[in-house]
Amino acid sequence: MTRTRILLVEDEPGIRLGMRGFLTAHGFDVDEATTLVEAQEAFRTTRPDVAVVDYRLTDGTALELLPRLKDIDASVPLVVLTGHGSIELAVQAIKVGAEQFLTKPVELAVLKVVLERLVAQRRERQRQRAERSGTGHATVNPFLGTSAAIRTLQAQAERVVHSDSPVLITGETGSGKSVLARWLHEGGPRADAPFVDMNCAALSRELLDSELFGHEKGAFTGAVAAKQGLLEVADQGTLFLDEIGDMDVAVQPKLLKVLEEQRFRRLGDVKDRRVDVRLIAATHQDLGAAAREKRFRSDLYFRISTLILHVPALRERPEDIPVVAQHFLGELGKARGRGAVGLLPDAETALVRYPWPGNIRELRNVLERAVLLSGGGPLSRSDLRFEAPSDEASADEDLTLEELERRHIERVLRRENGHVERAAARLGIPRSSLYERLKRLGINRSGFQKSDP
Repeated sequence: MTRTRILLVEDEPGIRLGMRGFLTAHGFDVDEATTLVEAQEAFRTTRPDVAVVDYRLTDGTALELLPRLKDIDASVPLVVLTGHGSIELAVQAIKVGAEQFLTKPVELAVLKVVLERLVAQRRERQRQRAERSGTGHATVNPFLGTSAAIRTLQAQAERVVHSDSPVLITGETGSGKSVLARWLHEGGPRADAPFVDMNCAALSRELLDSELFGHEKGAFTGAVAAKQGLLEVADQGTLFLDEIGDMDVAVQPKLLKVLEEQRFRRLGDVKDRRVDVRLIAATHQDLGAAAREKRFRSDLYFRISTLILHVPALRERPEDIPVVAQHFLGELGKARGRGAVGLLPDAETALVRYPWPGNIRELRNVLERAVLLSGGGPLSRSDLRFEAPSDEASADEDLTLEELERRHIERVLRRENGHVERAAARLGIPRSSLYERLKRLGINRSGFQKSDP
């Protein structure tokens, strides 16, 4: 976990030196200011977890400063210190935003306890806000099954879980990328801080900018109040950007600045703010190809792809399908007050043979529908309803996995006129993986290239 950052506002050098030495020795990072003006600037740029403010400074008092700090970031707790404490003064300080009012000389051990409690309370509020934003849910095991593909993924994930470097998760839609992202957060050093996720494909450029970075009052029509962005909500924790390949190119340089400098600006603001997050991104696209084709910034791609984890498609690990299915059936049965729902052999065979274009997400939907509509007892083949996208896909149901893979790749190549990079992007796999499959399956891509008239 990253160290807690304290802003210490104190104009007496001896007191400031003593407090800084004590707090640094106990694991805090300390930034300093000696005046109201310095305090405002430091508060805005350093992103403290808590601020400790002396009541009387050379250019004013804490009663003037605290409302200004609350306007910048109301989530940061403020502690006021004074050598002339009174009940009346304490009440005034609390009214303008102080969480604690302590008299000097303060016992440093007591101050340490107060700061730790306030920081813990702030992080708990951040977690609750993340959950209210729809970003909180129970952790699911992303490594269900025994296949070589899923065991390889688990081994790779376990090697990077404790790293603070950005991670790029690739894989087809519905394959479990978001589940893996949450597992990385829960198993890493930021587990006690917020996990915030945002789908880049679901928002327009303007909404994406505002949701991610926040905005100041009056930044645009309808901005009647300042708004904290998800970057700030995720401070000290993890920011998960799903479908980052769909992020508008105008927003990408701002994200790159966050990764390189840990700074950003709200819309309508002229001052940088400090933030500390770990980025996990996910995509079903080949971002390397997108960068080469200028559809995605190459500098951002290189920055987010420090560590790459590829989630295999469900059809690539058919031996895992019964295990994953039984896991979902156990959850579904428990949610409906029933025991674990079983699978008859014909149902299991049908699940293994189906190509699962929607991957794990589609598997869960098929099983949930079957449990809801069945009369009870184990599920049979007749209980399963697959959402085949066409008559051609329905005819594929009895083919072997290799035959299904061959047909699917040939269909995509036909749609893309034999263009390997575009076909790989549509399939959600790296270009090198598609070349390997073409060689293994004996597919000649030139047969799908249309001649010019």
